[in-house]
Amino acid sequence: MKIFIDTNILIDYTTQRQPYTENAEKIMDLCINETIQGYIAVHSLLNMFFILRKEITDVSRRRSQLLNLTEFLEVVEIDKSIVLDALKNEKFSDFEDCVQAECAKRVGADRIITRNVKDFVNSSIKSITPEELLKEMV
Repeated sequence: MKIFIDTNILIDYTTQRQPYTENAEKIMDLCINETIQGYIAVHSLLNMFFILRKEITDVSRRRSQLLNLTEFLEVVEIDKSIVLDALKNEKFSDFEDCVQAECAKRVGADRIITRNVKDFVNSSIKSITPEELLKEMV
């Protein structure tokens, strides 16, 4: 199974954000153990570097955290075709969510994993919560 992981799940995992940490860790463990293949968008790393500056003030440690993610998650590049497809897709009001959905489509993801399922209601890839994925995996 291929999953595309939204930024909020990555932040839950990296910052140990409660009460979401446990499920985020379980999902990452599935990726680490190669039970499922996890994908993230390159811009998720860019956004996280900025967002994490308050939680992880040491720049070297922040870089290390993000490098760790790339050890077991594939990073989806964003090229002109993804940007154009997202700009042309009027079903999404939020451009960043649409880019995420286009990245998921590019890699043939089976699911988008997010805590904000409503943000992806217009995606051609079904979005589910971490809890729903973990139930599917049983």
